[in-house]
Amino acid sequence: MNYWLDLFTGTTWKEFRDSGASVSGFRHRMRKAAEKVQPGDIFLCYLTGVMRWVGALQIVGASTDKRQIWKEEEFPVRFDVKPLILLDAEFGIQMIDLEGKVAFYQSPREYGGFKGFIRMSPNRFRRTSDGQFIVSLLEKAKSNPVSKPVDAKKLARKPLYRAEHRKGKTTVSAVVSVPEPDEVEDVLPKKTTTKSEDITATTRHTEIQYELLTLGMEMGFDVWVARNDKSKKWKGKPLGEMGRMVSELPTQFNEVTNRTIELIDVLWLKGNSIVAAFEVECTTAVYSGLLRMSDLLALQPNLEINLFLVAPDERREKVEQEILRPTFALKEKPLAGICGFLGFSTLMEKLDVIRKVKLAGSLKPDFLQKAAEYFEEA
Repeated sequence: MNYWLDLFTGTTWKEFRDSGASVSGFRHRMRKAAEKVQPGDIFLCYLTGVMRWVGALQIVGASTDKRQIWKEEEFPVRFDVKPLILLDAEFGIQMIDLEGKVAFYQSPREYGGFKGFIRMSPNRFRRTSDGQFIVSLLEKAKSNPVSKPVDAKKLARKPLYRAEHRKGKTTVSAVVSVPEPDEVEDVLPKKTTTKSEDITATTRHTEIQYELLTLGMEMGFDVWVARNDKSKKWKGKPLGEMGRMVSELPTQFNEVTNRTIELIDVLWLKGNSIVAAFEVECTTAVYSGLLRMSDLLALQPNLEINLFLVAPDERREKVEQEILRPTFALKEKPLAGICGFLGFSTLMEKLDVIRKVKLAGSLKPDFLQKAAEYFEEA
């Protein structure tokens, strides 16, 4: 028997329970992961935003239920489930209670990122003992409920909405996000960053740029680093002086396009063509990098290019919220279907394998598409 993460918001948890708590669903893009879920396995239910474990569901099997259970999203990959434990958020198990007791949260340093585990669902627990431990906590909470205040605004938050727009002569529907003003990321505690933390983030940004530039060169491409980052150093050498670094961008674009392109963090080039573009986000609001990608596509709508937003694993939810904003989602070519998300850990794991087996020279530039996550619904 395996244990699986099942993510809910306060809103989708209420809708699930109001519908009878007999069917749990996931987005279409998670269908391959869902194929590994077996009858008898257990879904452990986690509320994003308020960071509470609130339920355990035994999986009966794949579901043919087509009801509109959730208002804003269909969640078409569905399973019939038998509820074992269902709790209101105020009686749920706080994530902080798991520190040092589960594989994905061993120390305070991992708070927020949780080793990338709380990124998507269904996601299998690597250790059966972790699932068993959470179930034991849920059973205790059910038997001896203790109320712990919950931020009502976060509990009621609707991260995604459905909007209609015109596409030619047709009205089409799309899922969009409308982030709250000055929204604090759900999984990160409020705190003021120190100077040393800012330096660490800047260093990480430079390291990821260096790794992407190096990989591009190993694959036989010329490379470009953002104009304002050329003097930054990694391993004692300025990024702008790395091998195969071009001094000028391709000349076929107009001035405004070039002004946009030259600020993109990393480019892979082949002759006069841009093969791939990468924006690396560590401390910024994510929106700026996506906006630069969107500007490029607006200026050159026929440009065929691999776009990637590279960020810490724990910023995945923020990336999804931002890339599904109406300004990106309601375009002729929605940005979510073109620009893939690459978590730092995913990227570094790929690089480690590539270099161990010396694969770089035989790779095609679109190999990262298989590793990246795309948030557009199929």
